[in-house]
Amino acid sequence: MERFILVCVFVALAVAPVMAQQLPASPIPVPVILDPKTTALLVLDMAESPCNAQPKCVALVPRVASLLAAARKVGAWVIHSSADPVGITAPITQPPFLGSVAPIRGEPVVIGGSQDRFFATLLDQLLRRKNIVTLVLCGWRENGSVLYTAVGATIRNYTVVVADDATSATQDYDVAIGRYQLLTQLNANPNNEPLKPATVTLSRTDLISFR
Repeated sequence: MERFILVCVFVALAVAPVMAQQLPASPIPVPVILDPKTTALLVLDMAESPCNAQPKCVALVPRVASLLAAARKVGAWVIHSSADPVGITAPITQPPFLGSVAPIRGEPVVIGGSQDRFFATLLDQLLRRKNIVTLVLCGWRENGSVLYTAVGATIRNYTVVVADDATSATQDYDVAIGRYQLLTQLNANPNNEPLKPATVTLSRTDLISFR
């Protein structure tokens, strides 16, 4: 009997932490107005690999395309990035990028070896040469390249806007955790205050305007 009770207690203790875990509440995206002269749009990993293998990534294409169109219309600087073992910057305009969200002439491509696209690349130098202070992030994946590039940006004192409907992840839990970590990293913005300096703001493609 004592052994049975001990087993029950052990199972209860093992299950309790799992049951206690809950998805963080999703923050409400907020509207932002951005200066196109000091804002850059960074499109992450919208390439045949890894995007074509992920239905949720393919579903992002129309929203990323609309954000690209809005940025290009006002002359905001657009940068594209994909992962590769070599950290270089090159004018790649052909696949592996998906056609409707591929770079056009004059838009640089940052090829990174890690999910933080500031690491071992020229991204920071490129942004500073253009006097960029605000970086808009979209693409694949919210708890991957978007999250880690956002952290890399805020520790370098950039103000970051993440287009929440133009990024995603493979599971709902990953999306929720990605949102939570974006707002509660070292440079935190837990209340999602619009354009709080050197932090992340969660917005949405239809709430992002350039003026």
